Amino acid sequence: MALLPLAASADAVEINGIYYNLIPKGNAAEVTGNPNYYSGTVVIPETVTYNDVTYSVTSIGGYAFQYCNGLTSITIPNSVISIGDYAFKNCTSLTSVNISDLAAWCNIIFSGYYSNPLFYAKSLYLNGEKVTNLIIPNSVTSIRQYAFCYCSSLTSITIPNSVASIGDYAFQYCI
Repeated sequence: MALLPLAASADAVEINGIYYNLIPKGNAAEVTGNPNYYSGTVVIPETVTYNDVTYSVTSIGGYAFQYCNGLTSITIPNSVISIGDYAFKNCTSLTSVNISDLAAWCNIIFSGYYSNPLFYAKSLYLNGEKVTNLIIPNSVTSIRQYAFCYCSSLTSITIPNSVASIGDYAFQYCI
């Protein structure tokens, strides 16, 4: 079997300090690595516009924030549905993960431990409030794997009957 090279379907661009692969089919954008590394507070928007075309930010690519030791806070929009391998590996200064929709967070496809920023941050903030008493909304039918792993700020968890499945490691190391 011969291996064929992959054709690039995206263009990497920098918009307001964040690098993206823009995918014309479906007008999607994927956050990708910054050659100078991300640091401080990074707020990923739900959409970006480039050359008068608006793209929905739907993913954070593998290795996007890897080795960003100066990254302290990340805001992930509701539009993100997947986070790739090792996206947040070695983000040792990360202390907060900010979201505005718990149902959207439960539905993100995480590739593994290091794809979830909670691995280092340990704390999830919902609309600016630290989540300690986690109450999963009734609209949630499944909690994806790794969704809350390493979120040690949790002191209680309420899961409604609407949740039919909980992915592997979803609550691992929630001490």
